[in-house]
Parts: sequence; C-alpha cells; structure tokens
Amino acid sequence: MKKIISLTLVVIMSFIFATGCSKSSTSKDGVEGFDTSNGINVVSREDGSGTRGAFVEIVGVLEKDENGNEVDKTYEEAIIQNSTDAVMTTVAGDKYSIGYISLGSLSDTVKALKIDGVEASFENVQDGSYKISRPFNIAYKKDLSPLGEDFINFILSTEGQKIVVDEGYVQVSTDLSDYNSSKEKGNLTVAGSTSVTPVMEKLAEKYEELNPGTSIEIQSTGSSAGMQSTMEGSADIGMASRDLKDSEMEKLNHKPIAIDGIAVIVNTGNTIEDISFDKIKAIYTGDSTTWDSIEK
Repeated sequence: MKKIISLTLVVIMSFIFATGCSKSSTSKDGVEGFDTSNGINVVSREDGSGTRGAFVEIVGVLEKDENGNEVDKTYEEAIIQNSTDAVMTTVAGDKYSIGYISLGSLSDTVKALKIDGVEASFENVQDGSYKISRPFNIAYKKDLSPLGEDFINFILSTEGQKIVVDEGYVQVSTDLSDYNSSKEKGNLTVAGSTSVTPVMEKLAEKYEELNPGTSIEIQSTGSSAGMQSTMEGSADIGMASRDLKDSEMEKLNHKPIAIDGIAVIVNTGNTIEDISFDKIKAIYTGDSTTWDSIEK
C-alpha cells in the first residue's frame, strides 16, 4: 500500500514539476498553451511577389554579396505561399507561424504585431511612424488606349482616391480633381499584384458603373507577372505592390495609386504583441528560430 501511495505521489509531483517548468501561457483572447520554446514557422511570399520584394528590402533581408549583387536571404526553410489569402490562412491555422501581408487585407483571423512599439494602422502609415510601407503602382505602355487613360484618370481623381482611402490605404496626393468621364467604351485587362487586386476590383467596379459599355478584367497574377504581361501586351495595365525595376521602367510608364503598409502577422494565440525591426530580420534570415529568442 505504501508503495502505491509513494508511486502516486511521485507521479503527481512529476506532473506539477513539468507544469511549473512549462513556458506555456494564456493569451489575451483566452487561447492556452503557447509555448515560447517552440520553433518559429516562417511564412513568406513567392519570388516575384511585390509584397515580398518590398518586405525583404525594407526589413533588411535583401543584402548585397561580395560582388555588390543583391541577394534575398529569406530563411531557406520558410513556407512559401503565392497569395495574401494563403499567407493568412497558414498563419491563422498555425499557432507558431509568422507571416506578412498587405495592411489593407488584414482581418481578425490573425494578429498584426506592433513594430518597435508602433501599431500597424492606416493613420500610422499616413504619418510615417509605421515604417514598413510601400507604394501600389500601376504601369502601362506609352501607347495606352484612350480607355486605359480614362481609367487611370478615374483612379487618380477625387472619386477614385476616396475608394483607396475607404479600402484602408493612404491616398497618393491631396491635390485631386473631380473625375470627368471621356465616355469611352470597350474592354481593359489589368494584371498583377495580388495585394493591389482587392482595391483595383473596387475601382474597376465603380468605373464600370460610371461608364456603361466598359468592362475591366482583373487578373491576380503577382507583380512581376503583371509587369511582364503589360510589356508583352497581353495586359493593358499592370499592378505592382513595389517599386518598378530598372528593366521594367525602360519599357513602361508608371504611377503610384496608393500607399500601403505591410503588416507582420502571427496567430491570435501568440502571446507576443510587439517586435523590433532587428528581430523581424533575424526571423526571416533564420538567425532566430524559437519564440523565446524574440521575447528576450
């Protein structure tokens, strides 16, 4: 009997010791079991993504080698996703993951981290205090059709930029003019960034409403693919969620249509609320691989 009692006490004490030594905690939303000793599951966008291009440049993951060539040092074990929705779905379903998305696409399925104490918000992008931001650009050939020119005039008008703001982005100028339709009819194809696509769909919808007889097809193919399609002529207008490359600017005109923040997102069960620029870089280059290294 004494042996049974002693064994029971050993089991109980072992359980208490294990529980006491665990680094798990309860997050603000009541999700239990976040263990900071677990590894960080890094989620990134694919090569050619404008969001990735802007993110790695701003955060410092894009570095120059000994020959002066720029090299993307994204962690080789990162999970690669080819759209904003795919990144959010992955992070929402994995307690130990981290990713980045367009701020305008942020939803309550994930949590945006503060960067050096600054919240990822429209207001903070606008006043410049939130540092991870990039332009949304459109690009087109010099011989763009009158319909294409009229659509761009609408995007950059008071009415078009109101849609930009309503969708959670920063307008490119405060010196705006009202839109006056040139009454064009016909079809346009706009291709490129998956991050720009949601606001472009809203702009196209309103333009078609104001201009019966027009149809705008939006192809969400990624920034680099959109630039290539526009240069080749299979798209009238390209969308890029980054600055254009020199090779692209040689063949295309371009204009910014909005300013967007890039939100660094984690699972809602993650207990971390704030992260520094340096630690983001360390995660995305593979120098920091566990969550407890981020809390220190």
